[in-house]
Amino acid sequence: MTDRLVNPVFVPEDRAEISLRPKTFEEFIGRQKTKENLKIFIEAASRRGDVMDHTLFSGPPGCGKTTLSQIVAAQVGTNLVATSGPAIEKPRDLAGILTRLARGDILFIDEIHRLNIVVEEHLYSAMEDFVIDIVVDSGPHARTLKIEIKPFTLIGATTREGLISAPLRSRFGVFEKLGYYCAEDLAKIIRRSAGILGVQAEPAGVEIIAERSRGTPRIANRLLRRVRDLAEVRADGRVTLEIAERGLAMLGVDELGLDEMDRRVLSVLVASDGVPVGLKTIATSVGETEDTLEEVYEPFLIQMGLIQKTPRGRVPTPKAYAHLKKTETPRQRGLFE
Repeated sequence: MTDRLVNPVFVPEDRAEISLRPKTFEEFIGRQKTKENLKIFIEAASRRGDVMDHTLFSGPPGCGKTTLSQIVAAQVGTNLVATSGPAIEKPRDLAGILTRLARGDILFIDEIHRLNIVVEEHLYSAMEDFVIDIVVDSGPHARTLKIEIKPFTLIGATTREGLISAPLRSRFGVFEKLGYYCAEDLAKIIRRSAGILGVQAEPAGVEIIAERSRGTPRIANRLLRRVRDLAEVRADGRVTLEIAERGLAMLGVDELGLDEMDRRVLSVLVASDGVPVGLKTIATSVGETEDTLEEVYEPFLIQMGLIQKTPRGRVPTPKAYAHLKKTETPRQRGLFE
């Protein structure tokens, strides 16, 4: 990297926070294979005069699923209607959304793995045949009302693909897995965001933020904004290596990118003396929900080689003991010999 400062482009603060999200494939950093695939699928559908096939994005939170969906909608030139799995409580809710879609519109369902099973079953015919069956009345007077809907594209986003039922998964024609980002791509994202926010960021400051962003663009942008605040209040406004280190320390982010909750989880496991700990016990100990631990914290800790999942529960690795500056017990040491 050069020693040149990022050339800031000043925009109003309220717009700046929103404008960090890329609007085109060209602005979207990384995911080259995914972007090329989507471009081909979009162009092929356009040449046929057809709508794009239903698409499923899976991956950790904050890694681009929603952004890519918005870019796809912009590229196709249609409207994007966004909702979430838990928000669609009844088949009638789904019918209300689908009947308002125009041809080629994109319905984006975040957390699609949390769809109500009854709603999901009504979605099958909508995805395949572009019709939806609604039961009117009940008992002996019940009848089925078939509603035709215009061809549309469903884009689902999930952090837990394994929880999506086989019938629903089979109806998606495009699957794209979005993993964590490498530090190099995160540095590019931070430099781009710094330019949009009007922040002068030195390469060393950018690099340390990228290294501690847990492979997640959303976290990288959040850390940049908070370090920017420190730079403006306690320094000359530039994000230098010293300011970045001070800001990250203030936020409780250590050299591996772990925050206070990560370290609490590791502390619970280390205190177990090598005995595997169940997810429910961990959640109770740290005061967090099981879903949040499993979706937000655990994947990164596993990727970093700090914990392992076993049939009996979670156990810390030697790296976790070293990071917390704890001594392994004989029982723990025996697990990895």
